[in-house]
Amino acid sequence: MSRLDSFIRRLTAQKILLEHVAEQVKEVPGPILELGLGNGRTYDHLREILPGRDIYVFDRDLACHPSCIPEGDFMIFGEIRDTLAFCEPRIGEKAAFIHADIGSGDPTTDLATQSWLSPLIDDRCKPGGYVLSGLALDLPGFEELEKPEGIRPGRYHLYRKKA
Repeated sequence: MSRLDSFIRRLTAQKILLEHVAEQVKEVPGPILELGLGNGRTYDHLREILPGRDIYVFDRDLACHPSCIPEGDFMIFGEIRDTLAFCEPRIGEKAAFIHADIGSGDPTTDLATQSWLSPLIDDRCKPGGYVLSGLALDLPGFEELEKPEGIRPGRYHLYRKKA
C-alpha cells in the first residue's frame, strides 16, 4: 500500500472514530482534551462535532492554520508530558474525552511515550470518560472498546474509564 493510501485510511479511521466517540460522550459532562494540535484539523473537527464543549489543546508549539488556533486559556503550551500532569487547576475538572494522536512512528520513541502517557491519561480522565489514542496504552482501570466496522485492528485504540 502506498503512503498516500495509508494516510487516507488513517484519516478516514480517525474521522469515523471521532464522530463515534462524539455521540457517546454527549452523555458525559466535562471538557475535551486534544493532545497535540499539529495542523489543527482534528481540533477543528472536534469543535464542529462537539459544539459548546470546552476543548483544551496541548502542544509545544503552534504550526496550524490560523483558523484552528484555540482561544486564550484553551491552548496549553509546553511539553505534553509536563503540562498534562499539572493542568487540572486550570481546566477545573477531569476530562470526558481525551484524544491523543501523538505517536512518532518510531517504535522506541512511541514506547517511551506510552510509558509516561498512560498514567497521565488515567489521572486526567473521569470515570465513564473516553480515550482515543493512536498508541496502545496501559490503562488497567479502563476497558478497551470495540471500534466501528471498517477500522483496521491496531490502527487506533478506544478506551472507556470504568466507573
